[in-house]
Amino acid sequence: MAAETIAVMTILLLMRETGAKVHLCRLSSAEAIQMVRQAKADGLPVSCDVSIQHVHLSEMDIGFFDPNLHLVPPLRSLRDRDAIVQGLVDGTVDALCSDHTPVDDDAKQLPFGETEAGATGVELLLPLALKWAQSSGLPLVKALATVTHQPAMILGKSCGRLVEDGAADICVFDPQVWWKVLPGALRSEGKNTPFAGYEVQGQVRYTLVGGQIVYQA
Repeated sequence: MAAETIAVMTILLLMRETGAKVHLCRLSSAEAIQMVRQAKADGLPVSCDVSIQHVHLSEMDIGFFDPNLHLVPPLRSLRDRDAIVQGLVDGTVDALCSDHTPVDDDAKQLPFGETEAGATGVELLLPLALKWAQSSGLPLVKALATVTHQPAMILGKSCGRLVEDGAADICVFDPQVWWKVLPGALRSEGKNTPFAGYEVQGQVRYTLVGGQIVYQA
Protein backbone atom coordinates (compact mmCIF):
# COMPACT_ATOMS: atom_id res chain seq x y z
CA MET A 1 0.00 0.00 0.00
CA ALA A 2 2.95 2.32 0.65
CA ALA A 3 3.87 2.02 -3.03
CA GLU A 4 0.47 3.36 -4.09
CA THR A 5 0.53 6.17 -1.54
CA ILE A 6 4.03 7.30 -2.55
CA ALA A 7 3.17 7.14 -6.26
CA VAL A 8 -0.02 9.20 -5.85
CA MET A 9 1.77 11.75 -3.65
CA THR A 10 4.55 12.12 -6.24
CA ILE A 11 2.09 12.58 -9.10
CA LEU A 12 0.09 15.20 -7.20
CA LEU A 13 3.26 17.13 -6.33
CA LEU A 14 4.27 17.14 -10.00
CA MET A 15 0.78 18.33 -10.92
CA ARG A 16 1.16 21.30 -8.59
CA GLU A 17 4.44 22.19 -10.28
CA THR A 18 3.37 21.68 -13.89
CA GLY A 19 -0.41 22.20 -13.97
CA ALA A 20 -0.79 18.93 -15.88
CA LYS A 21 -4.16 17.21 -16.00
CA VAL A 22 -3.97 13.66 -14.61
CA HIS A 23 -6.23 10.61 -14.30
CA LEU A 24 -5.29 8.01 -11.66
CA CYS A 25 -6.33 4.41 -12.34
CA ARG A 26 -7.48 1.70 -9.92
CA LEU A 27 -6.91 3.43 -6.60
CA SER A 28 -7.25 0.99 -3.73
CA SER A 29 -6.27 2.69 -0.47
CA ALA A 30 -7.94 5.11 1.92
CA GLU A 31 -4.82 7.30 1.91
CA ALA A 32 -4.86 7.66 -1.89
CA ILE A 33 -8.57 8.51 -1.89
CA GLN A 34 -8.02 11.19 0.75
CA MET A 35 -5.10 12.71 -1.18
CA VAL A 36 -7.25 12.97 -4.30
CA ARG A 37 -10.07 14.50 -2.26
CA GLN A 38 -7.71 17.19 -0.95
CA ALA A 39 -6.19 17.77 -4.39
CA LYS A 40 -9.64 18.37 -5.87
CA ALA A 41 -10.46 20.76 -3.01
CA ASP A 42 -7.25 22.63 -3.91
CA GLY A 43 -8.41 22.93 -7.51
CA LEU A 44 -6.05 20.46 -9.15
CA PRO A 45 -7.36 18.93 -12.42
CA VAL A 46 -7.22 15.34 -11.18
CA SER A 47 -9.68 12.49 -11.67
CA CYS A 48 -9.55 8.84 -10.64
CA ASP A 49 -11.28 5.49 -10.88
CA VAL A 50 -11.59 2.33 -8.79
CA SER A 51 -12.42 -1.25 -9.71
CA ILE A 52 -15.73 -2.89 -8.91
CA GLN A 53 -13.85 -5.67 -7.09
CA HIS A 54 -12.43 -3.20 -4.57
CA VAL A 55 -15.88 -1.74 -3.95
CA HIS A 56 -17.26 -5.08 -2.76
CA LEU A 57 -14.28 -7.07 -1.49
CA SER A 58 -11.47 -6.77 1.04
CA GLU A 59 -8.52 -8.86 2.18
CA MET A 60 -10.94 -10.64 4.53
CA ASP A 61 -12.52 -12.32 1.49
CA ILE A 62 -9.30 -14.01 0.40
CA GLY A 63 -9.88 -16.69 3.02
CA PHE A 64 -7.75 -19.73 2.29
CA PHE A 65 -5.89 -17.87 -0.47
CA ASP A 66 -8.39 -18.34 -3.26
CA PRO A 67 -6.43 -17.53 -6.47
CA ASN A 68 -9.55 -15.92 -7.96
CA LEU A 69 -8.95 -13.11 -5.46
CA HIS A 70 -5.35 -12.53 -6.55
CA LEU A 71 -5.77 -9.08 -8.08
CA VAL A 72 -3.68 -6.03 -8.94
CA PRO A 73 -3.87 -3.83 -7.00
CA PRO A 74 -4.37 -6.35 -4.20
CA LEU A 75 -7.45 -6.32 -2.02
CA ARG A 76 -7.00 -4.04 0.98
CA SER A 77 -8.49 -3.71 4.45
CA LEU A 78 -12.14 -3.07 5.31
CA ARG A 79 -11.14 0.51 6.11
CA ASP A 80 -9.79 0.96 2.58
CA ARG A 81 -12.87 -0.61 1.04
CA ASP A 82 -15.16 1.70 3.01
CA ALA A 83 -13.08 4.72 1.96
CA ILE A 84 -13.45 3.71 -1.69
CA VAL A 85 -17.21 3.42 -1.33
CA GLN A 86 -17.40 6.80 0.38
CA GLY A 87 -15.24 8.31 -2.35
CA LEU A 88 -17.70 7.13 -4.97
CA VAL A 89 -20.64 8.48 -3.00
CA ASP A 90 -19.19 11.95 -2.42
CA GLY A 91 -17.73 12.33 -5.91
CA THR A 92 -14.04 12.06 -5.03
CA VAL A 93 -13.90 8.99 -7.26
CA ASP A 94 -15.08 9.82 -10.77
CA ALA A 95 -15.47 6.43 -12.41
CA LEU A 96 -16.12 2.79 -11.64
CA CYS A 97 -14.44 0.23 -13.90
CA SER A 98 -14.61 -3.52 -14.40
CA ASP A 99 -10.80 -3.91 -14.41
CA HIS A 100 -11.47 -6.77 -16.82
CA THR A 101 -8.31 -8.87 -16.78
CA PRO A 102 -9.21 -12.41 -17.89
CA VAL A 103 -6.69 -15.09 -16.99
CA ASP A 104 -6.31 -18.59 -18.42
CA ASP A 105 -7.49 -21.32 -16.04
CA ASP A 106 -4.04 -22.94 -15.95
CA ALA A 107 -2.53 -19.68 -14.68
CA LYS A 108 -4.81 -19.87 -11.64
CA GLN A 109 -4.03 -23.51 -10.75
CA LEU A 110 -1.02 -22.64 -8.62
CA PRO A 111 -0.34 -21.49 -5.05
CA PHE A 112 -1.83 -18.05 -4.46
CA GLY A 113 1.40 -16.07 -4.73
CA GLU A 114 2.46 -17.81 -7.94
CA THR A 115 -0.82 -17.41 -9.82
CA GLU A 116 -1.35 -14.77 -12.46
CA ALA A 117 -3.23 -11.77 -11.07
CA GLY A 118 -6.53 -10.75 -12.61
CA ALA A 119 -10.21 -11.60 -12.99
CA THR A 120 -12.91 -11.32 -15.59
CA GLY A 121 -15.12 -8.35 -14.84
CA VAL A 122 -16.88 -6.69 -17.76
CA GLU A 123 -19.97 -8.94 -17.61
CA LEU A 124 -20.39 -8.26 -13.89
CA LEU A 125 -19.87 -4.50 -13.87
CA LEU A 126 -23.56 -3.63 -14.28
CA PRO A 127 -25.07 -5.88 -11.58
CA LEU A 128 -22.27 -5.16 -9.13
CA ALA A 129 -22.63 -1.41 -9.73
CA LEU A 130 -26.36 -1.74 -9.06
CA LYS A 131 -25.61 -3.69 -5.88
CA TRP A 132 -23.23 -0.93 -4.72
CA ALA A 133 -25.82 1.76 -5.47
CA GLN A 134 -28.55 -0.07 -3.60
CA SER A 135 -26.41 -0.66 -0.51
CA SER A 136 -25.24 2.98 -0.55
CA GLY A 137 -28.75 4.37 -1.02
CA LEU A 138 -27.85 6.09 -4.30
CA PRO A 139 -30.33 6.78 -7.11
CA LEU A 140 -29.92 4.60 -10.19
CA VAL A 141 -29.00 7.53 -12.44
CA LYS A 142 -26.05 8.51 -10.25
CA ALA A 143 -24.74 4.96 -10.11
CA LEU A 144 -24.96 4.54 -13.89
CA ALA A 145 -23.15 7.84 -14.39
CA THR A 146 -19.99 6.33 -12.88
CA VAL A 147 -19.83 3.73 -15.67
CA THR A 148 -21.17 5.83 -18.56
CA HIS A 149 -20.84 9.56 -19.14
CA GLN A 150 -18.41 10.35 -16.30
CA PRO A 151 -15.68 8.10 -17.75
CA ALA A 152 -16.49 9.55 -21.19
CA MET A 153 -16.02 13.09 -19.87
CA ILE A 154 -12.62 12.15 -18.47
CA LEU A 155 -11.60 10.93 -21.93
CA GLY A 156 -13.07 14.02 -23.57
CA LYS A 157 -15.62 11.96 -25.49
CA SER A 158 -19.19 13.03 -26.22
CA CYS A 159 -20.68 9.64 -25.45
CA GLY A 160 -22.12 7.77 -22.51
CA ARG A 161 -25.40 9.70 -22.57
CA LEU A 162 -28.59 9.85 -24.59
CA VAL A 163 -28.80 13.04 -26.67
CA GLU A 164 -30.37 14.01 -30.00
CA ASP A 165 -28.02 13.20 -32.90
CA GLY A 166 -25.68 11.42 -30.48
CA ALA A 167 -24.21 7.95 -30.98
CA ALA A 168 -26.88 5.32 -30.31
CA ASP A 169 -24.59 3.13 -28.17
CA ILE A 170 -27.13 1.80 -25.70
CA CYS A 171 -27.40 -0.93 -23.09
CA VAL A 172 -30.97 -1.99 -22.31
CA PHE A 173 -31.23 -3.94 -19.07
CA ASP A 174 -33.78 -5.26 -16.61
CA PRO A 175 -32.81 -4.14 -13.07
CA GLN A 176 -35.21 -6.60 -11.45
CA VAL A 177 -33.82 -9.88 -12.81
CA TRP A 178 -31.80 -12.01 -10.39
CA TRP A 179 -29.19 -14.43 -11.72
CA LYS A 180 -26.36 -16.57 -10.39
CA VAL A 181 -22.77 -15.96 -11.46
CA LEU A 182 -21.61 -19.25 -12.99
CA PRO A 183 -18.07 -19.15 -14.43
CA GLY A 184 -18.95 -21.59 -17.20
CA ALA A 185 -21.73 -19.30 -18.41
CA LEU A 186 -19.49 -16.25 -18.75
CA ARG A 187 -18.73 -15.23 -22.33
CA SER A 188 -15.22 -14.05 -21.57
CA GLU A 189 -12.36 -16.35 -22.53
CA GLY A 190 -11.23 -16.10 -18.92
CA LYS A 191 -13.78 -17.66 -16.54
CA ASN A 192 -12.16 -16.80 -13.23
CA THR A 193 -14.05 -14.38 -10.99
CA PRO A 194 -14.09 -13.73 -7.23
CA PHE A 195 -17.90 -13.49 -7.49
CA ALA A 196 -18.53 -17.07 -8.62
CA GLY A 197 -21.72 -18.34 -7.00
CA TYR A 198 -23.00 -14.88 -6.11
CA GLU A 199 -26.66 -14.02 -6.69
CA VAL A 200 -26.76 -10.65 -8.49
CA GLN A 201 -29.54 -8.43 -9.77
CA GLY A 202 -29.68 -6.66 -13.13
CA GLN A 203 -29.34 -8.36 -16.51
CA VAL A 204 -28.60 -6.93 -19.94
CA ARG A 205 -31.33 -7.58 -22.52
CA TYR A 206 -29.98 -5.72 -25.55
CA THR A 207 -26.77 -3.96 -26.52
CA LEU A 208 -26.84 -1.50 -29.41
CA VAL A 209 -23.82 -0.01 -31.15
CA GLY A 210 -24.52 2.80 -33.59
CA GLY A 211 -28.22 2.00 -33.30
CA GLN A 212 -27.75 -1.64 -34.35
CA ILE A 213 -28.46 -4.56 -32.04
CA VAL A 214 -25.19 -6.47 -31.51
CA TYR A 215 -26.30 -8.54 -28.49
CA GLN A 216 -29.67 -9.91 -27.44
CA ALA A 217 -30.22 -12.01 -24.33
